[in-house]
Amino acid sequence: MCLPWNTARNAWEVLNIISKEKLERLYKKYESRKYVHPDPLEFLYAYDDLNDREIAGLTASSLAYGRVAQILKSVSYVLDIMGPSPHAFLQNASRAFLRERFEGFRYRFAGGDNLAAMLSGAKQVIEQHGSLYECFLRGLKKNDETILPALSFFASELTRKENPGHLVPLPERGSACKRMNLFLRWMVRTDAVDPGGWEEISPSKLIVPLDVHMHKICFKLGLTARKQANMRTALEITSAFKKLAPDDPVRYDFALTRLGIRDDADPNDLFNL
Repeated sequence: MCLPWNTARNAWEVLNIISKEKLERLYKKYESRKYVHPDPLEFLYAYDDLNDREIAGLTASSLAYGRVAQILKSVSYVLDIMGPSPHAFLQNASRAFLRERFEGFRYRFAGGDNLAAMLSGAKQVIEQHGSLYECFLRGLKKNDETILPALSFFASELTRKENPGHLVPLPERGSACKRMNLFLRWMVRTDAVDPGGWEEISPSKLIVPLDVHMHKICFKLGLTARKQANMRTALEITSAFKKLAPDDPVRYDFALTRLGIRDDADPNDLFNL
C-alpha cells in the first residue's frame, strides 16, 4: 500500500497534522457494520449472550492472521462445529472430545491439537472463574495504566494446563499480542462496530492491536520510530493515540485498518476528510 505522507519528525508534529478532527471524521465515516466485512469481528454479531460472544471472539481473534478469506473460512468452520451456543458446547466437551471434533482442522501454523488445547484452556478458565470475563477482571488492578498485567494473567490461565502454541501469545515474551488485543477491543469497546459486553473494563486501558499493516501506518505517521511490531512498539503507539483520545486510545483502530483491507477505502481519506 502506498501511503500519501512522509515520516514526520516526531509524534507532536504528526498530532498537529493528523488532527483529532480528521481522525474523528474518519471514525464517523467507517463506524458502520457495512464496513466490517471482511473481518472476523463479523462473527460476534450472531451472539447476544455474552458467554457465547466471548468464546466466539476468542476463537475468531486467535485465527486472525494471514489471508482474510482463509481466516473467515477457518473461523466459520470452527464456530459451525460449536453450534449456536459455544458456551454450551464447551460445557459438554471433554479434552478428548475436543481433540476428536477438531482432528481435521488445519489453518497455517495451527492444527486441531492447538485449537483443542485453546478451547480446553478456555473451558478450564470458565470452570474456575465463572467466565472469561471474570478471569480477566481478576488480573486487572484499578491503578493499572493498561490492560497488560491482566492480559498476562489471562494468557497464563488459558495455558496453565494446556499448550495451544501461538494461538495464545504470552506478553512476557515481548509479543505485541495483536490478536488478543483485537479480542479485547471487540469485548471492551461498544459502538456501531465493536459489540462490547465487558463493561467493567475501561477502554482507556486498551492497547492498540498492532500488526504489520497498523505498524506501517503508524511508522509512516511518525507515531513510532521502532522497526519491530512488538509490545514495546504497541505501547508507544497507544501512548501517542492517548494524546488525542485519552479515554479511548483504540478508538481509531477500526477506521485506520479499513484503509488497507478494503478496496473501497482510500488512504487519502486521512487527509482529505
